[in-house]
Amino acid sequence: MMVTAVAIILIIIIGVTNKDRISLTKFEKIIGNIISPITKVTYNIGNKVTGFFSNLSNISNLKEENEELKIKVAALEDANSNLQNLIGQYDFLKNEASLIDNTNYELISAQITSKEPGNWYDIFIIDKGLKDGIGKNDNVIQGIETENGVIEEGIVGRVTDVGDNWARVVSIISEQNRISFKAIRTQDGGVLSRSNDGEIIGYLFDNEADIVPGDKIYTSGLGEVFLQDLYIGEVDEVQEVEEELIKNITVKPAIDFKKLFKVFVIID
Repeated sequence: MMVTAVAIILIIIIGVTNKDRISLTKFEKIIGNIISPITKVTYNIGNKVTGFFSNLSNISNLKEENEELKIKVAALEDANSNLQNLIGQYDFLKNEASLIDNTNYELISAQITSKEPGNWYDIFIIDKGLKDGIGKNDNVIQGIETENGVIEEGIVGRVTDVGDNWARVVSIISEQNRISFKAIRTQDGGVLSRSNDGEIIGYLFDNEADIVPGDKIYTSGLGEVFLQDLYIGEVDEVQEVEEELIKNITVKPAIDFKKLFKVFVIID
C-alpha cells in the first residue's frame, strides 16, 4: 500500500509538473521532502529482502556443491587407497606371476583369512581346503626373488589341519615344526627347530662344517614333511658350542612373516 501511494503521488507530480520548468514549486518541494525518506526506507528494505533471498539461494547452492565435493573426495580417497595397496603388493604380484610361469609344482592360490594373536604369521588359516585338493602336510610357499632376479619357491610352512573350504597352516617360524636343511654351498645339513623374533635357530650335524653368514639354506627333504630344495633363507649367525661339540646357526627366513596375505599350496 505504501508503494502504491508513493507511485500515485509521483504520477500526480509528473502530471502537474511542466517539463520545461527549471525549479520546483513550494508544494512540490514539500511533497519531495515527505516522499524522500519513504523512498529511502523502501529502497533499503527492498535491497535487504533481495539480499536475504539471494543469500538463501547461495547457501543452498553451496550446500549442494559441498555434498558433491564430499562424494568426489571420498571417491579419490578410495582410489588412492587402492593404488597404495597395489603399490605395496607390487613385489609379491611380480614374484607370483613369475613363480606360476616357472614352477614345476601344481599350485593352489589361497588367501589368508585369519591368524593367531601376535606380530608374526606363525599359525594362520587359509580359504582353501579339501574341496580344492588340499591335504594334510601339503607344503605352503611364496615366490621369492633371489640373486640375479631368479624367482624360487620360498617355504612358508605346512598344512596341519584341513576342512572342506579351509586349512590351518603352521609356518616354519613356529616351534611346532622341525625342518631338515642343507647349505647349498657346502651341502652340510642340520635341523632348524625353534625361532626367536622372526629368525629360526637350529644346529648343524657336523660341528666342523664350513658354514658362514650369508650361506643360503634349503630344505633337504629328510623326514618327508617338507619337499626338497625349497628356499628357507640365509645364515645370519654361526655359533660354536665347544662343550657340546656342535655348531648352532641362526637363519633369517626369506619370507616376511609380518606381511603375509596370500600364499600357494603345493598339491601332491
